[in-house]
Amino acid sequence: MTIGVIAPLSFPAIEGLRKGFRELGYIEGQNLRLEYRWAEGPAERYVSVAEELLRLGVDAIVTWGTPSTMGTRQATTTLPIVAAALGDPLGARLVPNLARPGGNVTGFSSLAAELEVKRLQVLPKLHRLGIVSNPTNPAIGMRA
Repeated sequence: MTIGVIAPLSFPAIEGLRKGFRELGYIEGQNLRLEYRWAEGPAERYVSVAEELLRLGVDAIVTWGTPSTMGTRQATTTLPIVAAALGDPLGARLVPNLARPGGNVTGFSSLAAELEVKRLQVLPKLHRLGIVSNPTNPAIGMRA
C-alpha cells in the first residue's frame, strides 16, 4: 500500500503517523510506502503537490491542515483524503455536513474557530486585541 502525505515543513505528527500505521500492521518499507511531500503556503500550492502524488498512484493521501486538504480536494474528488488538524471543514467547504460528510474527505477537526469567541468572553475587559489569521484561507481565521 502506498500512502501520500502532504504536510507543511513543520509537520509535528510524523512519528505518530508512523506509529499508528505500525499498530495496524503496516510497516514502512515492508508492506507500506509513505510518499512525503512538504509544502507551505496557500491551498493552490498544494494542488500541484497532490497531483504529483496522484501520478505516483498512491492509494490515499493524508493531509495536515486546512490548506493542504483544500488543495488536495481540488486535485481529486475520488481518491480518499484523510485530513488531520482541520480548523473548520464546513467553512472550508470540504464537507457538506459533519454527520454525513460524503465525498472523499474524512478525518478530524478541532473546530477551534467556533470556540474563539467563547475564549475571548472569559478574558477581562480588553482595550486592544490582536488577531493573527491566514489571509490566504479565511476558513482558518476567527469568525465572530
